[in-house]
Amino acid sequence: MKFYAYVLVGTLALLFMAAGSKHAKLSEGLNPGDLAPRIEIPENGSDITFRNSESRYTLLNFWAAYDAESRLKNVQLSNAVKKMDSSKIAFYSVSLDENPSVFKETVRLDQLPAGTQFQVESGTESEIYKDYALEKGLRNFLIDGNGMIVAVNVAASDLEKILN
Repeated sequence: MKFYAYVLVGTLALLFMAAGSKHAKLSEGLNPGDLAPRIEIPENGSDITFRNSESRYTLLNFWAAYDAESRLKNVQLSNAVKKMDSSKIAFYSVSLDENPSVFKETVRLDQLPAGTQFQVESGTESEIYKDYALEKGLRNFLIDGNGMIVAVNVAASDLEKILN
């Protein structure tokens, strides 16, 4: 009987702690529910902002020409977003290719819209690479209008379902 009393007291204590955590501030992170780290691309003076008054989603994709899988996903995601309502979602794609000519030629060959493609010449040594923990693999992040990560590694085929 004492055992059940201890379990009940422990469960109630956990519930009260969980209830008190709803006033906790969001912190930057890489999981759904975390705030997305800010992005500054010094090479071309770009600053990608995720917070917006239109409550528009942002799909942030990381890729490199040397990584065939990330390059293919970049093309697929770009094509999927082109078909969607631009007032609902914005697409930004960040290349970690260190050579500008490789980046430009890949964008041209893949027929990607230049306005959505950015390059970080410092590649794997960049702050962006570290902030988004890309050593675990190149991936993408779906971010809501408040700057909160909604999903990670979204497939082009699932994008519309997630947004609806």
